[in-house]
Amino acid sequence: MQNLINNFYDKVRDIIDKDKFDNEIIKIKNDSDNLFNENICKLLLIDKLDRSDYSSSKISNLEPGMESTIFAKVSNIGDIREFQKKNGKKGRVVNLEIMDNSGMCRLVLWDKDVDLIKNNTIELSSNIKLINGYVKKGLDGIEINKGRWSLIEIIEKNNYKFANNLKNEKPISGRILEIMPTSPFFKNNGEYGFFTSVKIKEKNQIKKIFIWDDKVKEIQKYKSGDLIIFERVDYKNKNGVIENHINSNSIIKKN
Repeated sequence: MQNLINNFYDKVRDIIDKDKFDNEIIKIKNDSDNLFNENICKLLLIDKLDRSDYSSSKISNLEPGMESTIFAKVSNIGDIREFQKKNGKKGRVVNLEIMDNSGMCRLVLWDKDVDLIKNNTIELSSNIKLINGYVKKGLDGIEINKGRWSLIEIIEKNNYKFANNLKNEKPISGRILEIMPTSPFFKNNGEYGFFTSVKIKEKNQIKKIFIWDDKVKEIQKYKSGDLIIFERVDYKNKNGVIENHINSNSIIKKN
């Protein structure tokens, strides 16, 4: 066992001194309410320092039953909800939408991890690394959860880059709250086009959808209060903010 413990530190001895390594282990153990034993804490720290033997997964490759480490950007944050657990205690949960260069999925945070949202540790457009998250099939597709055996950390913007444009097959649906007036614009080739934007409520989230050219005419068929579905949505990363765009290949239909 002593050789195994020494091997843990050997993986990171060139980037962290032994005293700091030991202090980090104590911190991880305390944060887990002593749920993790010392060896699990060492494994989690090694993964956090990017010296793990396990590689990270792309969102598009996630499947129910997997335990995965992923890098992602937060594209939406839902409302914090409280609920009653089977043991009578009060629980909390919040759903986030996250994306990488391959796709999007839901990230679920439970109980004390909800404080990462309340205290703004995790915000819209934060880059995160989730270590050992567990994957399951949710109501709206694949979701990854931060469980008791997981860690989450914020990544500096310059340390990990995501694509500026991404097409996602997951539709956006909700009730129309507002359709903005149509505006013209000049394209690079000198021709002019039209655009507008729509605010919808998807469950407990307000989303803004940008609509371009021929799709502007289609959206005029709808009014505030209508239930609507947008398919083949283009996602654009603009200065760290994820935007939803409806272009010629997108589909608009009534829900």
